Amino acid sequence: MFDIQEELKKLPAKPGVYIMHDEKDAIIYVGKAISLKNRVRQYFQSSRNKGPKIEQMVTRIRRFEYIVTDSELEALVLECNLIKEHRPKYNTMLKDDKTYPYIKVTVGEEFPRILFSRTMKKDKSRYFGPYTSAGAVKDTIELMNKLFRLRVCNRNLPRDIGLERPCLNYHIKQCDAPCQGYISREAYREQVDQALEFLNGNYKPILQMLEKQMMEASEALDFERAIELRDLLNSVKQVAQKQKITASDGEDKDVIAVSTDRKEAVVQVFFVRNGRLIGREHFYLQVAPHDNRSTIINSFLKQFYSGTPFIPKEIMLQEEIEDREVLEQWLSTKRNGKVYIRVPQRGTKEKLVELAEKNARMVLIQDSEKIKREESRTIGALKEIGNWLGLEHLMRVEAFDISNISGFESVGSMIVYEKGKPKQSDYRKFKIKTVKGPDDYASMEEVLRRRFTHGMAEQQEGKEAYGKFSRFPDLIMMDGGKGQVNVALRVLDELGLAIPVCGMVKDDHHRTRGLYYQNEEIPIDTRSEGFHLITRIQDEAHRFAIEYHRSLRGKQQVHSVLDDIEGIGETRRKALMRKFKSLEAIRDASLEELEQTESMNRAAAEKVYDFFH
Repeated sequence: MFDIQEELKKLPAKPGVYIMHDEKDAIIYVGKAISLKNRVRQYFQSSRNKGPKIEQMVTRIRRFEYIVTDSELEALVLECNLIKEHRPKYNTMLKDDKTYPYIKVTVGEEFPRILFSRTMKKDKSRYFGPYTSAGAVKDTIELMNKLFRLRVCNRNLPRDIGLERPCLNYHIKQCDAPCQGYISREAYREQVDQALEFLNGNYKPILQMLEKQMMEASEALDFERAIELRDLLNSVKQVAQKQKITASDGEDKDVIAVSTDRKEAVVQVFFVRNGRLIGREHFYLQVAPHDNRSTIINSFLKQFYSGTPFIPKEIMLQEEIEDREVLEQWLSTKRNGKVYIRVPQRGTKEKLVELAEKNARMVLIQDSEKIKREESRTIGALKEIGNWLGLEHLMRVEAFDISNISGFESVGSMIVYEKGKPKQSDYRKFKIKTVKGPDDYASMEEVLRRRFTHGMAEQQEGKEAYGKFSRFPDLIMMDGGKGQVNVALRVLDELGLAIPVCGMVKDDHHRTRGLYYQNEEIPIDTRSEGFHLITRIQDEAHRFAIEYHRSLRGKQQVHSVLDDIEGIGETRRKALMRKFKSLEAIRDASLEELEQTESMNRAAAEKVYDFFH
């Protein structure tokens, strides 16, 4: 169990992002903090006036996690990325990209310019940022144009060289007039390269120059000029606060780092999609005393990417590994495209690997016992199920259920568990279209055929990574025994798919007692984590189907079912609903209970009972 009070004591006094989860492990709130320790504690202090919305949210929090960053700016950008990715219920201030300004260098032009931009596009330009202050960005661009004598005009060069007179900036010596051919392309590029070096992090020369000019102005009693230089210095310092949570290349990459104490190891994986850090996972490993970080990472890559369905173009590591070239070939084959394994040595990418290692080290120190328990009930439970069925690399499980009342508004549900945890973003609902009446087998056949036909179509269209149905499971679990399993196998056979299918067999008390797989009933240990995971999957599939069914059933629709029963008019229908409150309760009532209802007699009670049974 997650002990909130104990976990609050472990929070670091560092900047970062905190993520609140509810009882279903759904993300309900994402926030940023200058000090995680102080900010997260505030939610759980009764003396604070939080407002009704936050009070309600706090009552739903069952656990929280956090990602440590190196600055408040990084925390702010990561908060934005996570809100966009997960759309938490209690986050109302959803920010767009336009909230953050970028510095754009048009390196694709022969005579590049430095521009202010609110969007980051996949073009030939280089982007730096995002930054928090639009004013600081504009000040810095103005300073850089002056320092490096770069053009600010929109002329098409070199096509328009010499067509118009040079602008005022040339005459006040703030531009070398490439529009007149007064500076060669090579010399101008050298000045652009100096500006790029500044944007890449070499701020020291400019900061020193501005500080020197400010002191000289102050000594000369030119305080107005000194204040101007001080403000400019502060603007440059704001831009100099680099962040690494959003990358300008817009690529998909995984960032992997490990921390180990020779007995245990934690591997942290940052997921960067479309250039944004959108999430992370950590993995607990048992290691031998002689295993170094390189050996651990090498082993982890083989296990992790043999089971994960999506492989990015680039994988960044904290140090070189022995099998890098072979792993690149293997991953490129699995991805059907080139995969690069890199160890960045400098710049933003290297800092992102450092950040992953810092978070892995913190998890190892603070959460090793919690990780063991969590892995036991999730990935460990999946391994148990895989061992019972003789299946390796079991990662994604899909379960299906049908809900109806005497065939009324039959619906199907598909729930997904990945790595032993519910993945609610992949849940799907089906309103039964072709089946009339309470035929669960036919309804299930329709659901499965629609689910996998859609998936195959998406795969043919090249939507493997992002389609709604394109990712297929490693195992299908049916809420029933031989009959339901055979329905699924028949559909898969017709579609030419080979996916393992097992049924959850119940005893006389409707409790799962075993798994039906390959024409055999396999007994399972009811005290094991595997059994508990099966129970959670079964309950979740049933809950999701019932919830969807109830959402479709309006009051008039419920009553129309009773109207179909001969001899049940408006008076008896209202009497039944007053006593039993719901159609499910009427269906489950005994003949005697029905007869004892106001306005009902034996004949009418028998007709109601026979209708539902």
